[in-house]
Amino acid sequence: MKNDGMTFKTIQYLNEHGDLAKGYTPSVSSEIVLRAYKKMIVTRHVDERMITLQRQGAISFSMSSLGEECCSVAAAAALSPDDWIYPQYREVGAIFWRGFSIQDFVHHMFGNAKDLSKGRQMPNHFGSRDLNVVTVSSPIATKIPHAAGCGYAMKLQKESNISVAFFGEGATSEGDFHAGLNFAAVLKVPTLFFCRNNQYAISTSLDHQFHSDGIAPKGEGYGMKTYRVDGNDFFAVYDTVIKARKHCLEKGPVLFEAMTYRMGAHSTSDDPSRYRPEDEQEQWKKKDPVLRLRRYLEKQGLWDDKKERQLWEEVKDEVTAAIEVAKKTSNPSLKTLVEDVYSDIPDTLQEQYEELKQFFPEGS
Repeated sequence: MKNDGMTFKTIQYLNEHGDLAKGYTPSVSSEIVLRAYKKMIVTRHVDERMITLQRQGAISFSMSSLGEECCSVAAAAALSPDDWIYPQYREVGAIFWRGFSIQDFVHHMFGNAKDLSKGRQMPNHFGSRDLNVVTVSSPIATKIPHAAGCGYAMKLQKESNISVAFFGEGATSEGDFHAGLNFAAVLKVPTLFFCRNNQYAISTSLDHQFHSDGIAPKGEGYGMKTYRVDGNDFFAVYDTVIKARKHCLEKGPVLFEAMTYRMGAHSTSDDPSRYRPEDEQEQWKKKDPVLRLRRYLEKQGLWDDKKERQLWEEVKDEVTAAIEVAKKTSNPSLKTLVEDVYSDIPDTLQEQYEELKQFFPEGS
């Protein structure tokens, strides 16, 4: 990336070999690190299986967070369970951390009767009111001002929680990004803007998106606290989110840039080989966040090959079982098309529903 202006140092504590920086002592317990590693494995395998299902025609669409699992899992682990999360579609790890089950997610991907959104959302547009995870929205950056508004509401009500908006670096080219950050900065709201800088907005590389040194300078431009971290380093993400959350509650919003890489395709409708050099992907594979954390755990005597094989087998079995259940679950009833918008179904929608029943009597 060429840049002649403001530059930012990237915070890193864990290197590619699983070694911690000299003088650094983790602030997080081994129990949380182990749990986080397991959630990253769950996220990676679920993504892999969903892509397979899409290729088989069992589901319509899928998006992977391959190579970016650390960002969502480490951030979620550092937050309070009552903080509000506004995810993009690659934050599956965050909702898994919050307690969303594999079965819940697979039902959602099938859009069946047990999907919390009742089949109304595209796959990977997950959410859970009970877990304070706001449903993903397709239009890029729209959640950014929403999260800022949520933070302002909590400030007015004197709540001790923050809101977190996750987004990719491509979202910073949208007007909603600038409106949301300016609103949050002026009113000093407790909102963390978490950017996963995965180097590509679909097929558009960083060099074709902006001339600045990544996203961090934009936070400084709005006068807010800004951090840049190695997004594949669990400890850097976790520790810095802890600091950012404290700052949000005491002083106002934070822009957080996590440097990572989208190792997979943008979606099942994309072919990255048409725009990404192969040697670039090979270089980033060496920085794999899952492999990096595994090496650390092994060096600490907390993990080994036997535990790794056992975990993968358990996850594979659970995902396979969840898929079988989802395949046997019926579609949402036809009436869900006209429910949940109004407290009582208006006459106009009721008339449309009655007409539809003539064509889909089995689904009513």
